[in-house]
Formats: sequence, structure tokens, C-alpha cells
Amino acid sequence: MKVAILSGGVGGARFVRGVVDVVAPADVTVIGNVGDDLEVLGLYVSPDLDSILYALAGLNDEERGWGRAGESWEALAAAGGWGGESWFRLGDRDIGLHLVRTQALSAGEPLSAVTRRLCEAAGIETALLPATDDELRTWLETPAGLFSFQEWFVGRGHRDEVDGVRFIGEARPAPGVLEALNGAELIVIAPSNPYVSIAPILAVDGVRAALEQRTAPSVAVSPLIGGRAVKGPADRMLARLAGGTGPAAVAACYPGLIDALVVDEADAADLDGLGDVRPIVTRTLMSDADARRRLVEAVLGAVPA
Repeated sequence: MKVAILSGGVGGARFVRGVVDVVAPADVTVIGNVGDDLEVLGLYVSPDLDSILYALAGLNDEERGWGRAGESWEALAAAGGWGGESWFRLGDRDIGLHLVRTQALSAGEPLSAVTRRLCEAAGIETALLPATDDELRTWLETPAGLFSFQEWFVGRGHRDEVDGVRFIGEARPAPGVLEALNGAELIVIAPSNPYVSIAPILAVDGVRAALEQRTAPSVAVSPLIGGRAVKGPADRMLARLAGGTGPAAVAACYPGLIDALVVDEADAADLDGLGDVRPIVTRTLMSDADARRRLVEAVLGAVPA
């Protein structure tokens, strides 16, 4: 089965890892968010792509939820000691990847080609595609002002409520993105924040239209359990921007884009207002490999036999 996944970082990366445990890795294409990308100490960092790459390679830090396992922080500490910026956590092993990426981008290689090369070096069979090779950045409108995503999320600890989300940049789809969506037998929106992880992908020219005109089933996995985010501000954003944190509020983020919504058993009594979107109820907390597999099998069950 050919599966195309739209994914953000931490939760999406865990889900993607579960998918390749069930579906042949070479049959899976992951389209990753790049609206969070930034430069730190002159290095080009792509946090969501890196989270997915590390998860697929078995290098991710499961306990922390981001970055590489067995990480150390000597380089960042030294940079801070010399007056360099240290607010964005870059581990020593992580920096190695950013050095290779930054050098390649500086030489004119597009992000998609660099990402493909990094995946090959890690022995990853799954295609990991940035949503775009063009610069696309997420900005948050808050009562305290307008902030770039990482300034709001990391620098300010996402403490500011969000009144609106903007995407800056003219973005064309990276090579292979539309082909993956048009050729998929199943399209999945991973359990990622609808506003800052999935919406930047949908903002890329042609991506939303590809989902609207799909011939394959499209399934979203809710990032909320009992109306609460497992990690991050998705529940606060939905409450403020969508007026609620139930399954209907999540589905409303994807009008005309999904056929089914996977929700946790804790939300099974709150399924009103889904309209034509079919609910799939299961346990969605990805606490271990078995839990990931169970969730993925529920998603795959949305495809007619």
C-alpha cells in the first residue's frame, strides 16, 4: 500500500515510525513541515524534518521527545561562553547533521536533495520530503506582538496565546510532493498541531488542492486525548482559534480534506458535529512500539478491503 503522510515533528515522527513498522518502508512517503526552520549560529536547522529523520533511523531521544539520543551539549555551552546565542538547544551530535546540511545548501543544493542524501546516509528507505524547497516561515500573532515560530515556541516557551497564524513566503511544492499525494492509496495527516505543523504544509502551492481532489481515502489522527494535547500548545490553540478542543474542532481544521478522523477512546462520547467525517475510535497514546502499531492499524483500517 502506498501511503503519503503529512507530518510535523515530535508526535508526527513517532507516528511515522509506527507506520514503517507496519507498512513496507519504501512504500511510505513523508511530507514534512518546514515552516519551523531557522538559522542558529549560522547553521540551517530543520527541526521537524530532523525529528522524523532521527525517528526513522532509530536515533531519536524517546524520553526528551526531540533531538538525538545520547546527546551532549559541549559545543553549545562553549558558544554561549563566547557570547553566542544558546537559547535554541543544539546538541553536539545534532550539530554534525546541521553542518552537513548548511554546507550543501550554501553550495546551492536544494533542501529536498540534501534531505534525501541524509536519509541515504542513515539507511532510511522511506522517502522524506520537505513540503517545499522555498523559504516558508510560520509567524504567530499574539497579544504581545508578532513572533517567528521558534521565537514564540522556544524563546518564549509558547506562553503567549495565539490570535492568528501567518505563513510568509511564496512556496512551491518540493519535487515528489504532489506525485506522492496523487499516487497514494492512503493519505494520512499525522497527530501534529493543525495550525503550526500541518497548516504550513497545506499553505504550499498545490498541496491543499491535491487533498481536495484526492482519489484515495484521507485520514487525520487527532493530536488530542480527552481534549488535551500530549505535548505542546495544540489544545490551547484550538480552544482559542476553533472555539473548542473536541474532535469536531480538530476536523474543522481540515474542511474537505479528510474522510475520517482517528480519536482517542477518551473522546468517544464527544463525536457530535463531525458531519461527513467518519470517526475511528482507538487508543492513540503512542507510549511504546506496540501502542504505535495499534494506532497505525486503526488508521489502515480506514482503507476499504
